[in-house]
Amino acid sequence: MSVVACYSSKGGVGKTAAAVNLSFAAAERGIRTLLLDLDQQGAASFYFRVRPAKGHRARWFMDGTPRALRFVCETDYADLHILPAHISYRKLDTMLGSVRRAKRRLGDLIEYAAKDYELIFLDCPPNLGLVAENIFRVADTLLVPLIPTTLSKRTFYQVDEFFERSGYDRAKLRPFFSMVDVRKRMHRDTRTELRASEPRLLATEIPLCAQVEAMGTFREPVLRGFPGHRSSQAFRDLLREVIAIQESKRATGVPHC
Repeated sequence: MSVVACYSSKGGVGKTAAAVNLSFAAAERGIRTLLLDLDQQGAASFYFRVRPAKGHRARWFMDGTPRALRFVCETDYADLHILPAHISYRKLDTMLGSVRRAKRRLGDLIEYAAKDYELIFLDCPPNLGLVAENIFRVADTLLVPLIPTTLSKRTFYQVDEFFERSGYDRAKLRPFFSMVDVRKRMHRDTRTELRASEPRLLATEIPLCAQVEAMGTFREPVLRGFPGHRSSQAFRDLLREVIAIQESKRATGVPHC
């Protein structure tokens, strides 16, 4: 079992689109997949037309038991389940601050889920608190969507520096270009610069296009609504890169953290 987080401390960079479409692409390949929607806004849950069940609350993440998994829902797609977000997740950082092993509670839940799924995706909130540190510990790979702009690049470097200061494995961070518009000079220049200087950067680029934006209208992955579109192919290519990374880690004996 592998855990892949779609994370950025900056909002609006395409992390939820990545989490939703990568989860769908994995299930499409017959991989039993779970998506944890950890963002209080619940965009991933909205895209999959799922609402949290009555009784589902943030506190179930922190009791060291598998009770939160009772609220996992089936989606409309085979091999793809989701644990939907709840508005109470906005309090998660505060609640974690009052419990023991505060940085490992998500890992406890993942451990219980591991027996039922081959691949777990995390759609993460855009913050850098205790929830994020739970994610940094449990994820095998952190996919960081990076719009080819100065501010988005700066955000990635800030997270990278936080990893270095905190002793987290910086090799887990795997940025990829998101919402790319090759007509813009800044996008072209930033891509060229980072391709030359950042070896962790993935090859796949997700284009800026109306089809991805239309996910909010049709409430389904772009791979479902526009399966032949170049953006759908890009997400499939990104999944292949992710799977290759996970297989390489297993081949070299890199332990799951």
